[in-house]
Amino acid sequence: MAHDNSSDLNPKVTTMKGFAKLADYSLVDSLNADPESDSDGNEHHPRQVFSGHYVPVKPTPLPGFEYVAHSNTLFEELGLDDALALTETFQEVFSGDLLNAPAPMLKSGWATGYALSIYGTEYTQQCPFRTGNGYGDGRAMSIFEGVFKGKRWEMQLKGGGRTPYCRGGDGRAVLRSSVREFLAQEAMHALGIPTSRSLSLFVSKTEQVHRPWYHEGSQSTDPEIMVSNPVAISTRVAPSFIRVGQLELFARRARTNEHPNALKELEMIVQHLIDREYKGEIDLALSFSKQLIQLAELFRERLSSLVANWIRVGYCQGNFNGDNCPAGGYTLDYGPFGFCEMFDPTFQPWTGGGRHFSFLNQPLAAQQNFSMFCKSLEPLLQDEPKAHEELLQIRNGFIHMMELKVESMWALKLGLAQYDSELVLQLLKLMVSTRADFNMFFRELSHVPKDASALCSTFYIEPTEEQLTQWQHWLNQWRIAINADEQQDSVSKAMKQVNPKYTWREWLIVPAYQQAEQGNYALIKELQKVLNNPYQEQSQEVEDKYYRLRPEEFYRMGGVSHYSCSS
Repeated sequence: MAHDNSSDLNPKVTTMKGFAKLADYSLVDSLNADPESDSDGNEHHPRQVFSGHYVPVKPTPLPGFEYVAHSNTLFEELGLDDALALTETFQEVFSGDLLNAPAPMLKSGWATGYALSIYGTEYTQQCPFRTGNGYGDGRAMSIFEGVFKGKRWEMQLKGGGRTPYCRGGDGRAVLRSSVREFLAQEAMHALGIPTSRSLSLFVSKTEQVHRPWYHEGSQSTDPEIMVSNPVAISTRVAPSFIRVGQLELFARRARTNEHPNALKELEMIVQHLIDREYKGEIDLALSFSKQLIQLAELFRERLSSLVANWIRVGYCQGNFNGDNCPAGGYTLDYGPFGFCEMFDPTFQPWTGGGRHFSFLNQPLAAQQNFSMFCKSLEPLLQDEPKAHEELLQIRNGFIHMMELKVESMWALKLGLAQYDSELVLQLLKLMVSTRADFNMFFRELSHVPKDASALCSTFYIEPTEEQLTQWQHWLNQWRIAINADEQQDSVSKAMKQVNPKYTWREWLIVPAYQQAEQGNYALIKELQKVLNNPYQEQSQEVEDKYYRLRPEEFYRMGGVSHYSCSS
């Protein structure tokens, strides 16, 4: 009998010619280019864009580029051979030079505009023209869209140079922020949380740009000096990059009749969103208005689940505006993000973010973004009063669904059959009082200890006798709630599947990008391995290095405990 080897039937892609055969540019094929754009993509100066869904843009290649890393995990998912990342043409293309991209790949990419809403209020003055028509992908551009193993993916260069939306910036990303984004996206995926993904990372050995940053050891809130940084290009990958902010832009144009095709362009982008992100979940045989209702219900489910999962692992997005909220319901924009270490409900890593985007306020920020999403669909339902009323009901039900998701999340973290508000609130107060490390505490609790002293290794202060007594009382209550005497092993196993051992710790990431600036990429690769297995026990050497409390000197340190959005 012949041996059926699936890997023989579906060999991995080893060349860019094979990669190019997977091209399928649904966005540029089905949506409108800006009618005032240069079709060759020579669009490197800020200007207003009044209509169209995208602007063709040629990336600005990295001079003297060097390969830093690629994601073995994503390559495997896409059916790409790791050797592809080391080929000359791959490295040229994903460092921004499309000149030798094989057919049918396009020789230019595309950038998109979007609106800016902050906590449910739309702003236009952030764009240099004070109209909102200059706001969008300032240094990000998609260069490829294709179907890999039956699944559609879009690939976007971050730091690929100026676009019409650059607002006077240089269009570049620095190596520091590129390393963070490259590692963070794959780490979040390993945690089981929907996210954009990382394909590859390249750095220029000759081009540098200046960014504000901190003196070494500084405790300043704001950066004090300008620092020269190597520029880099990371490639992020997602089913699409359609954000709530894009829908807001087209809805604003439709509401004000900015041009004759404004309403039609809103309809087109929403239909494209359905095709790209919700195909198979929305019944396309339904009327368009009913499809929109299903879309709102599905996005509500995805967004509320996403934010509950963020809290589960201690993630704080930092800047959860509408333009950083993908309409497909995944994590995007790893700029001012951070992971909560010493538990603080108001943890906010970004100095410009404010408390409204802080750790445990993220459900409220999500509610605001969902409201803007629903508002953006309203012009398409202006002749459908019944459907419009349904949409409003879905919008108004977001916070209840969000509450249910968060309660379910706490129950899972604690191994409870159902949510116990008193038990959770008591716990959070105790965690604050003894300054517990968020992820380390829940991982140690997953061992289901009998004695509260077993948790002290996760506290940043020595607990008093009174606090230890309070902890023991809570622990006893919790053990009764989970029936620990009879179900300890099963509860422990379940808790370890939702409470990760290895998560992002900024002070352990800093050396990776600092060493990368010197041309040493070994720590990046080490972190890839550790963060790709967050729930598993690893070697004692890994545990000693990566599973420990943050040293005191890193608290309040600029660039570690907090940072500006400069990247």
